[in-house]
Amino acid sequence: MLSAMSSQPRSHYFPALACVVAAILWGLFWYPLRLLEEMGIPGLWSSLIIYSATMFFLVPVCWKGRTGFLKHKLEYILIGLFAGWTNLAFILAMLEGEVVRVLLLFYLSPVWAILLAVFILHERLTRVGFCSLVIAMVGGALMLWRPDLNFSKGISLADVYAITSGMAFAISNVVIRKMGPTPINLKIGACCIGVIVLTLCALVLVQLPVPDITFNSGLLALLTGFPCMLVMVWTAQYGVTYLPIQRSSVIFLLEIVAGAISAAIWTDEIVRNIEYVGGILIISAGLISVINEKNHNISS
Repeated sequence: MLSAMSSQPRSHYFPALACVVAAILWGLFWYPLRLLEEMGIPGLWSSLIIYSATMFFLVPVCWKGRTGFLKHKLEYILIGLFAGWTNLAFILAMLEGEVVRVLLLFYLSPVWAILLAVFILHERLTRVGFCSLVIAMVGGALMLWRPDLNFSKGISLADVYAITSGMAFAISNVVIRKMGPTPINLKIGACCIGVIVLTLCALVLVQLPVPDITFNSGLLALLTGFPCMLVMVWTAQYGVTYLPIQRSSVIFLLEIVAGAISAAIWTDEIVRNIEYVGGILIISAGLISVINEKNHNISS
């Protein structure tokens, strides 16, 4: 993502700290989602409430920047569509699947970024890039492997959500890169509107009834939207705005650590040895692509 602000941060440590905060919060995000589900609010409804609460506080700043939206209308629509699916699919994956598995499959996103760079941005696929692509694909295959796997059998709906969430994340990043400098608040607003619209479409399609919302469940959903979700999205946007992608990408791997530790403490999920191996390969592929990008930037 490119810079959306004209001034530089007061300290070089603030963007890195913002990425650390964002990574930890996103790694813990699954917990309130599951609490809400246990309290009778399904994933689609909790998504709608959370992002509506976030968007409510963004309306004034988005309205103020409406001329910027009109200038890049198509790009913001694409951000809303793909970033919206990134967030919605991530939430559904967290509710349907295992926390660590979902996080690792989501972090196949560097693979999709490489492919998009080749086919859309017409960048040349280097030898190192190809190797990282192969390593990540092998890791993903190991993560998805089941003893009774028979092509379509064994891959869960949560796996599909996690993988497509990572794909949409890579696409939205490509769109943002092509846009040039734009206000962070407008990008966040486009993302929130995308989630809200996609969620409403899904609710209409599946005809999910309105849940019984108690004071406690409603308050938890609203607080998860504001201030929690707003802080999560803003810190992530702020961090990647001011940090080189190779640095922010490494910091965001803390999300997997936060998710793994919290899942070990608060759930009885068991990660198989083969999934550990697949996860290590995915992380390694991400680090290889990051280091390769850093070396490429230095040489150029």
